Order: sequence, then structure tokens, then C-alpha cells
Amino acid sequence: MHAIKKIVLIIIGITVICTCQTQAQKSSPKYSSTSDKAIKLFEKAMQSFDMRKDKEAIELLKKSIAADSKFIEAHMFLAEVYAENKMYEEALSEGKIAVGISPDFFKNAYYSMGFWCLKIQAYEEAENNFTQYLTYKSIPAEASNNAKLGLKSARFAKYAIKHPVPFNPINMGAEVNSTDNDYLPAITADEQNLIYTRLIPKNGETQGPGTKGKSEDFYACKKIDGKWSKAVNIGPPINTTGNEGAQCISADGQTLIFTACSEYDGYPGGRNGFGSCDLFIAKKLANGKWSTPENLGKNINSESWESQPSLSSDGQTLYFVSNRPGGKGSADIWKSTKNETGKWNSPTNLGDSINTPGFEESPFIHPDNKTLYFVSDQWPGMGSRDIFLSRIKKDGSLSTPMNLGYPINSGENERDLIVSANARTAYFSSERAGGLGGLDLYSFDLYEAARPNEVTYVKGRVFNKENNNGIDAKFELVDLETGQLVMQASSMAGSGEFLVCLPINKNYLMNVSKSGFLFASENFSLKGVNNKLNGYEMNMPLTPIKVGEKVVLKNIFFETGSFQLKNESKIELQKLKSFLMTNTAVSIEISGHTDNVGDKKSNQILSE
Repeated sequence: MHAIKKIVLIIIGITVICTCQTQAQKSSPKYSSTSDKAIKLFEKAMQSFDMRKDKEAIELLKKSIAADSKFIEAHMFLAEVYAENKMYEEALSEGKIAVGISPDFFKNAYYSMGFWCLKIQAYEEAENNFTQYLTYKSIPAEASNNAKLGLKSARFAKYAIKHPVPFNPINMGAEVNSTDNDYLPAITADEQNLIYTRLIPKNGETQGPGTKGKSEDFYACKKIDGKWSKAVNIGPPINTTGNEGAQCISADGQTLIFTACSEYDGYPGGRNGFGSCDLFIAKKLANGKWSTPENLGKNINSESWESQPSLSSDGQTLYFVSNRPGGKGSADIWKSTKNETGKWNSPTNLGDSINTPGFEESPFIHPDNKTLYFVSDQWPGMGSRDIFLSRIKKDGSLSTPMNLGYPINSGENERDLIVSANARTAYFSSERAGGLGGLDLYSFDLYEAARPNEVTYVKGRVFNKENNNGIDAKFELVDLETGQLVMQASSMAGSGEFLVCLPINKNYLMNVSKSGFLFASENFSLKGVNNKLNGYEMNMPLTPIKVGEKVVLKNIFFETGSFQLKNESKIELQKLKSFLMTNTAVSIEISGHTDNVGDKKSNQILSE
């Protein structure tokens, strides 16, 4: 479910070889070699390579070189085949031989070798190769831009290695990881529920190379007494015989948005959609199971490929990746916001601040709704796909992306980074020594400069005061100091549970309402809280509307010794007004009292 792979180096390499092949078809081939034996072996190697018999092509090219050690095309072709098989050191060795024989015979050799050097973290050598390539005139514009990027990356990488960032990834263990590939983690704001993608053998088939005979499914874990439970397949209706992957989960764990691909797109059992892969949504039901997934619709999905969603903690903004027309490159990050009716608006491209002519993918918007992490192969990095962050400014624009640095980023492809609500713990997938097999999930402490803003969460339950039954009520959270609405949400049907993320160091008002009940309110402070890592718990009982019932207005504020209402009181009074307009048959009596500070006469006047 990740972005389609882009092979730049091989395209250039094959272009060179195809030129040679075309010449070979003429009556008098113009190879650098005059050895008939070497040329025949070289041409047989090209045929083997065309049939994807890479090992056979390598052996034939070695024999060709043995017949003529100065055969430049054979050395360069062998280098490209090695690179195709990720044997970058061997590729570089052959490339050096080719340019050693004739430095300017293949100008593209320096271009390719520059990227191979990035792969093996030979950054000084990469810088030299790109510099040499850029000295040539009349090189293609795209290749020139790529070489300039490679040069920037080589210089950045040299600096990054000399200034490493703190990084100590810890494998999440056998309860979470398996011998299969485990990747694309998503976690709730309280870090109690983890859901991720696992690539598993299909119908009992043995695993082969790539994804043949495999299928993507979702697995989930719960944290119990500080430890992760054994991962379980979440089953239908989310998982099917087709591929399900590239998902996000809402901060409260009640909404799942994921990618599924169409049957006709080569995914047996796939869901019908508008394009090759679409985004679907499912909701957690009262019994703990998931609802039947629904397509997010044409405002989000297109005839192209959509994947890798990330939902803001307030549920109002969705980021995702698409290769639809109108983008900046091969795959871009887009975003959509909800309108007043709760429907998704047509998405907008994040623009040049984030997207490039290359690949941008794996967006993750932190619960602070201000910090965006993503992966790119075009912003200066360590040589392949690196993880970056960008911060959303007050005017809504995005800051210049910041590379997370070495060794979080390396010469390999990095991916799938998410960060906990407390801004300290990061999770990602990686294939590294000491793992359980293939890609595993890891966690690590994120260094301070790369952290988002700290947020905490408020979780609790809305319930009927008379019988303790959960209520699916609407609630809103307001910043008491500014009067601005921070969050609108609903508690879960059946259980009445809710969880919302909030910035720390603020005072909040909470109003909860449900038809047939008196509304309830509460205020609380997250200024100087010392439990922000564990969240803030608050339960909200609602009282059915009956004659004689009382409700305490907890957000009516006066200055000391005054009966003048403070501005923040208007929010609660407006809620009371709305309640009375909705429930026209209800009559109320408002009463109040003062504290016991001051003399009785003054307090009596204040009360009246």
C-alpha cells in the first residue's frame, strides 16, 4: 500500500545499454571491444536480463569481461545489473573500472555512481561523482536536477553523520512482531491500542520473494498492565481475502480509515472503488466490533491511487497520498477538511512547501494538529527516502521541511513514523539486525528538536445518572480564556466513552448535551498538570429531564465582590438558552449563593 516504486538509476542504465543494442543490430557494431567472443557474451547477457534472469546475465557479463577486460559497455552493464539487485558496492566497483578505462565514454556513469555511493553512505565519493557529472554540457534537465539534489544530499549527509541525533530503537517484541513483515503502525492517543499492517502468506502458500502469494491484513494489540497483548487479526468485516493496509486510527480509537484496492487492479477479493486503490472508513460499534467499511466517496477518492491516510485528532482534517492529476510529482500529499454538514470537501494539494517532483508519502499529523511528519525522496537527505517534519504556522502555511537526521535516516528507505500524543515516543517499522524477521515495529525516544507540541488527552464516560447506562451524547470543549471552540465530538454509543486530545497549559470548559436530558458542564485546568503522560480522566453524568431535577452551572464566573458576569460565563449561558429553546415545555428557576467570605449584608446583596 506504499507508493509505487520509482527506479531512476536503472532507467538511465538501460538507456545506455539499449543504445548499444541498437548499434549492435547494424552491420558494423560500434562497441569499445573488438572481441567477437566478448561481444556475443555481452549480447546474450542483455537477452538474459530482458528475461529477468539477472544471475545468468551477471555470469555472462563476467565471462565477457574475462574475454576483454577493457570492454567498457560490459563493465557498465554489469554495474547496472548489480545495482538492480541492490549490490551497490559491486556496482560501484564496476563503474569505477568503466570510467577508469575511459572517463568520458559514459557520462551517465558518474550520475549512477553518485546514487550508488549514497546507498552505501560513501558521501564524499558521491559528492565527487555528482560534481563531475554536472560539469558536462547538454545533460537532460531532469537528470541535472536529480544530480543537484544528490549533491545536496551528499553534503547534508556528511554533516549529519558528524552531528548524529540521539536514537535508540527498541524492538516492540514477539507479542507485536512476527516472522512476517509488520509495518505501518497506528496508535490511539492514550497509547493503549495499536493497529498495524502485516504481510502474511495467502491461503497457506509459502512465502516467496516480493509480495507474491501474500496478502495484507490488519493486526491489533492492547496494552494491559503496561505490556502489549498478543497481536490478533482483527478479522471481518475489515480484513478480507484481498489486501487491506495503510491505515490510521482516530485519537479515541473509534474510527479506522484504511486503504483497499479494487478487484480489477490485481487484488483478488478487493473492494469496488473509483480507482486502483481507495480510502475506506469504519466505526467502532457498541459491541467492540467494526462496522462494515464504507468508501469515503468521490470527494476523497479518484480514478487514481489514494492511500496512507492520517486523521487529525479533532477529526476535521484528513491527510493522504495520491498520484492523481494536478499534483507536483509522482506521488503527493493532499488534505481535505470537513464542511458544516460533516462531509469531506474536495482535497487540496499541500503544494511546493511539501511536495516535489518525486515521491512524498507516509504523512502523519500529530495530535497537536501543528506538526506534520512525512517521507520524501526529493528533499535533501541521506540518499533515499528520508523522514521529515514540517510545522504548520499560524497563517496555515507549512515551514520548510526539516530532515530528522542521522541515524534515524540512513542510506536506506525510511518509512512509517508516528509520534505519541505526549510528543516523546516515536514508532516506526524497520528491517534491521536483531529483528524477528523482515520488517518489525520499533519504538524510541524522539529527541527534543524533532518533537511536536505536547498534548494530553481527556478521557471518560457520559452516562445516565439514574441507571449508569452509557449515552452517546454530544460535547464541546472551549478554551475558557479565549472563548474559542477547541473541539466538538460525541461519546460512543453503548458505552458512552470518549477520548479527546488537548493542548496543555490551558483552562477548559466542557458542555455535554443529549435530547431528553439536562445538559451538564464542567471546567478543568491543564495548566501545570503533572499527569499529562497518563491523561486526564473525567466522567459526565446526565440527568433525565424531570420536574424538580437540578443541574449545577459550573461555568458561571464573577469577579470577587461583584455581580457582573465575566466574559467566559457567556458560553454557559448561551448553552442554557439553547437548551430552553429546544425544550420549550421546560420552565426553570435559577438560584445562586455566595461563599462565606465577607459580611452577611454584602453577600445578601450579591446573592439578590
